[in-house]
Amino acid sequence: MQLDRDLRDAVKAMDVHQLRRLLMLAQARLGAETHVPRSKLRFREQSVRCGKTNCTKCPHGPYWYAYWQDGERRRSAYLGKLAPTEAVETLVQRR
Repeated sequence: MQLDRDLRDAVKAMDVHQLRRLLMLAQARLGAETHVPRSKLRFREQSVRCGKTNCTKCPHGPYWYAYWQDGERRRSAYLGKLAPTEAVETLVQRR
């Protein structure tokens, strides 16, 4: 498949900052299409510090994160405040 000439010209005209943003967008898009088997996922609840000097409520959370291994890299994804059903099932089985 050949890229459109206008698209190629637009990429050639980009500066370094714009190219980095395009690369991050492409990597995020490719990462969203990869499938990780549920057996490879690990869930963890974390409290997070916001980094503000005057914050009296730190640490914030707890928030849920999913972790998995992608080759040699350890990947993670923010899931939100509510526990995913798989994480709840895992916690119940351990008790």
